[in-house]
Amino acid sequence: MQKKITHILKGREKEIAPGQTVLQPLPHAEFRFANPFIVLHHMPPHTIAAGSQIRLPMHPHRRFSPELRSCHWQELVRNLRFSSVTFQLQGEGYHLDNAGNEGIIGAGDVQWMFAGKGILHSEGPTPRMLEQGGVQELIQLWINAPSVHKLDEPFYQFAPGDLQPAVLEQEGVRLRLASGHYDDATGPLKGFTPVILISGEVNAGRRVQLSAVPGYWTMLYVVKGALCVNAETIAERQLVLFEKENDELIVTAKEDTQLLYLSAQPIEEPVAARDNFVMNTAEEIEEAIADDKAGRF
Repeated sequence: MQKKITHILKGREKEIAPGQTVLQPLPHAEFRFANPFIVLHHMPPHTIAAGSQIRLPMHPHRRFSPELRSCHWQELVRNLRFSSVTFQLQGEGYHLDNAGNEGIIGAGDVQWMFAGKGILHSEGPTPRMLEQGGVQELIQLWINAPSVHKLDEPFYQFAPGDLQPAVLEQEGVRLRLASGHYDDATGPLKGFTPVILISGEVNAGRRVQLSAVPGYWTMLYVVKGALCVNAETIAERQLVLFEKENDELIVTAKEDTQLLYLSAQPIEEPVAARDNFVMNTAEEIEEAIADDKAGRF
């Protein structure tokens, strides 16, 4: 049976760094968390002029590759106890962290960083992007981890677009599986609990039937275009949250549409979140902040 829509959440503008604004449909005033999905940030398309210069705030460079140091565009972000998953939609970005991981992602690529017991990382447009200019767009998710794994070692994964298996193949539909199991396909990125991440495009007029495991959180984000879902029109930059019951979603593209499909087994644990920290209790948040200030990352 078809899932019912419980919320349609419009992204609001949120400044995450000086001069850097994203759209945030999750968390929202009408709905906070769909644990393990904690945050969805969409950085809409913006043009980087050729020859752009990036501000260089004071921060350490230990264990960062020297050839990429010049492209840091923000202070190192202190993340703790959750995963940050980035879908690069346009342009080219980089990742560096103090666990020794680095990566460059282009349009269609996805990266997954698990912060675990603590990590410092930095990200932004690559030197080539700054030199040549172009359009940059991405989506970033914060995905929670069960408490038993929150103090595990950090890790980093990268999935280029051509290694993400195609799903729901039909004319006018181009959808790729980044994580989890869907039909007979398995995505290349791995988490601690089942998380299904599908992204791609559906041409105008095409109808797609998506399936979800009953009991899972299930969401659909329209990056651009418009969908008809359960007789409701979902405009671009809106996030649809579905009931946990039932197992079927039927969507029809009203125009050429780019979307992100998210479904995951719930983590039935309390959530405490502040800034870049995601823990189970307020006390653990305070402990994490103290660890950060003491330099124990």
